[in-house]
Amino acid sequence: MMHMTFYWGYKVTLLIDSWKTRSWTGYALSLLACLLVSAFYQYLENRRIRLKLILSSKPSQTLQIRTPLLQSNLDGEKARLGVKLAGAILFGVNSAIGYLLMLAIMSFNGGVFIAIVVGLAIGYFFFSSEGEDVSVVVDNSCACS
Repeated sequence: MMHMTFYWGYKVTLLIDSWKTRSWTGYALSLLACLLVSAFYQYLENRRIRLKLILSSKPSQTLQIRTPLLQSNLDGEKARLGVKLAGAILFGVNSAIGYLLMLAIMSFNGGVFIAIVVGLAIGYFFFSSEGEDVSVVVDNSCACS
C-alpha cells in the first residue's frame, strides 16, 4: 500500500516496483543515488543557464563567459541554432530529471525527501555561479527549483 503521509523507515519503493529497499544498506545506497541525481540536476540547470547566457549575450559580453569552444563561432546563425538546440535538449533532460525527483519525493519517505533537498542544496552550492541569477530570468516549468 502506498503511503499518503510522511513516514520514516528503510522499506521504500522508489519510482518503479523493482526499486524496493529491504535493508538499511539498500536504503542508504538509494538515498545516496537520490542525493547524487539531485546534485546532477543542479549541474545541468547551471549548464542550461550558461547556454542561455551565451545565446542572449552580445559578442562583447561573450568574453566574460568561459566557453572557449563556442566563443569564436557565435557570429554565425548555425552556431546560434546549435546553442539553442543544445539548450532545448538540456531543458528536456533537466525537466525529466526534475519530474523523476518529484515522483521520488512522492514516495513520502522522510529520508528520500531529505536526501533530495540536501542534494539540490549541495548542487546549488557547487554549481551556481555568482551573478547569474540576477542577469537571467529563467523560465523553468519544473517545480523542483
